[in-house]
Amino acid sequence: MADLRTDFIGIKSPNPFWLASAPPTDKKYNVERAFKAGWGGVVWKTLGEDPEIVNVNGPRYGAVHSNDRRLIALNNIELITDRPLEVNLREIAEVKKAFPDRAMVVSLMVPCEERNWTTIVKRVEETGCDGIELNFGCPHGMSERGMGSSVGQVPEYIEMVTRWCKAASRMPVIVKLTPNITDIRYPARAAKAGGADAVSLINTVSSIMSVDLDLFAPTPTIDGKGSHGGMCGPAVRPMALNMVAEIARDPATAGLPISGIGGITTWKDAAEFIALGAGNVQVCTAAMTYGFKIVEEMIDGLSAYMDGKGFRTIEDFRGRAVPNVTDWQYLNLNYVTKARIDQDLCIKCGRCHIACEDTSHQAITHLVDGQRHFEVIDEECVGCNLCVNVCPVDNCITMVELTEGVDPRTGRPIHREYANWTTHPNNPAAVNKVAAE
Repeated sequence: MADLRTDFIGIKSPNPFWLASAPPTDKKYNVERAFKAGWGGVVWKTLGEDPEIVNVNGPRYGAVHSNDRRLIALNNIELITDRPLEVNLREIAEVKKAFPDRAMVVSLMVPCEERNWTTIVKRVEETGCDGIELNFGCPHGMSERGMGSSVGQVPEYIEMVTRWCKAASRMPVIVKLTPNITDIRYPARAAKAGGADAVSLINTVSSIMSVDLDLFAPTPTIDGKGSHGGMCGPAVRPMALNMVAEIARDPATAGLPISGIGGITTWKDAAEFIALGAGNVQVCTAAMTYGFKIVEEMIDGLSAYMDGKGFRTIEDFRGRAVPNVTDWQYLNLNYVTKARIDQDLCIKCGRCHIACEDTSHQAITHLVDGQRHFEVIDEECVGCNLCVNVCPVDNCITMVELTEGVDPRTGRPIHREYANWTTHPNNPAAVNKVAAE
């Protein structure tokens, strides 16, 4: 049986699934419900010392949905906690005492002066929590006050504040990075230089989700006006995976532990982050969409995957995808694939043909002998796989690897199918093999 227990920078938890610092971790009631549901840890919603934290009393979220109303992305304009610091600290201590086997990390954000950081770090340490996360990511509200992403976009500030916090506490320090930057490697390097025990990423992406075309204002709309907010959810996962991979394969940050965040909804999403080097994952939008019990599916799914692959622990496959992430210039330009359409699965919708005909390489037929029929024309197919991505039927169109050979009739280089290449009627290599024999 797979063992999902993790030891992330000395912080132990029964599984790698943590709740990220966000509305779901704002108070004792929520966190206790989360732990009872099975979450391995939480990062408590960001604390500060500013008494002027006042959230809007209106819509705080914007969203993008698919046509079937699945949530693709969520945007929020909520600030850090507006609950009194003393109340939060008391509840953190109570929850940690009640659930000693769960990870309890506290997110922090205060004005960028050493006294502010050292003061709040010492107060948080008294709760008995397992570590702190420095929030250098929020792109809205707090950044306008010189905090959040306005700090995370300046590597020198990241290194400076990290040093202050490491000097002020015995607790592990995680630095949460903003994606709203050109190159994620520089803030990660700064965090490491400052002594950070780990980095977490990504925080939310600065965004305006939509515009109300009656009010002519961004949504969510507050008294006729709107503001940019932070976007999260499945839509940001590809960006998060890329940034995690960039840090994992950067020689300057080699070995720096990573907590992966960004659109994680299923066990497979989590496994992809782990394969790219993450030691655990943090979840927010999925919990806000489906409730805390979604962690049960994540745990069961990851366990089944690991059992099927023969992985006993997370460490058995953590980072295994990193060596296969490379720069474009190092890709093998002699590798050739062609699309193949399974005629038994094809529903003849024509999406592959129209996409290829209008926007690609005119490599898919739509008529053969006057009948509606979709087939790949090898001579025109460049293997781009657009057809695979637009086809509505799983595995109807697949990409087949070809191997290089020589046409015995012409002496010119050809490619033949790696699998079942001798039998495909649309493959010239089949004819060549017969001729050679």
